[in-house]
Amino acid sequence: MSKGPGLFSDIGKKSKDLLTRDYNSDQKLSVSTYSLAGVALTSTALNKGGLSTGDVAAQYKYKNAVFDVKVDTQSNIATTVTFFEILPSVKAIASFKVPDYNSGKLEVQYFHDHATFTTAVALNQSPAIDATVTIGTPTIAFGAEAGYDTTSGSFTKYTAGISVSKPDSCASIILGDKGDSIRASYLHHVDNLKTSSIVGEITRRFSTNENTFTVGGSYAVDHLTVVKAKLNNHGKLGALLQHEVIPKSVLTVSGEVDTKSLDKNPRFGLAIALKP
Repeated sequence: MSKGPGLFSDIGKKSKDLLTRDYNSDQKLSVSTYSLAGVALTSTALNKGGLSTGDVAAQYKYKNAVFDVKVDTQSNIATTVTFFEILPSVKAIASFKVPDYNSGKLEVQYFHDHATFTTAVALNQSPAIDATVTIGTPTIAFGAEAGYDTTSGSFTKYTAGISVSKPDSCASIILGDKGDSIRASYLHHVDNLKTSSIVGEITRRFSTNENTFTVGGSYAVDHLTVVKAKLNNHGKLGALLQHEVIPKSVLTVSGEVDTKSLDKNPRFGLAIALKP
């Protein structure tokens, strides 16, 4: 693929990942193995609110295609097939779930040195259509996203965003929720290896005049241990500790506390991911 501005979903993604990724208030165990035939198997068990669920996922790569299949304890089967370079700079993703036969979706992504385009169409009798376009360079990019419901003949969403990226920082502004909200974020890497970072994000919802300001950061204690924390103006404090116990086997402990309601029980989560 080209070294262009990236997808619209990449705008603000680094800041969002630092503030949300790996934070978990439930108990989760994930084990991954790889067969000699090149099949990756991942088994996951989750305990959430006293309810236990699980799934088994398999991934197989063959030439320019990747096949993903996931089966959960509710007898749902999710399948995703990704085709790379079916045409120059074109990527296609087909997905569907069983027994929900109306869940099928086909997405096509086109990458250019100065623009990217994506189109996703639901494979049913009344398809919803999503489209995105991003124009620019890896340094600065402008993008827009729209969703259209062919049944009602109306737009389900429209979003616009801009991002500016430098080797040690990135900033973005996204106007979303059909113009009802705006989110601005800034992430700065503290060290040259980008192992420790700080981030700030502010979101305003115009219909309710509500502002949410969140600050967070990650710090690499060493090459095996990472500490993350976040706090917003509503008093929600989250913290996370990740440690690589053995190569490719990561233990994650996270928790969340409402500092304005300390009488409420804090929530803590434990996630273990084992990979060969």
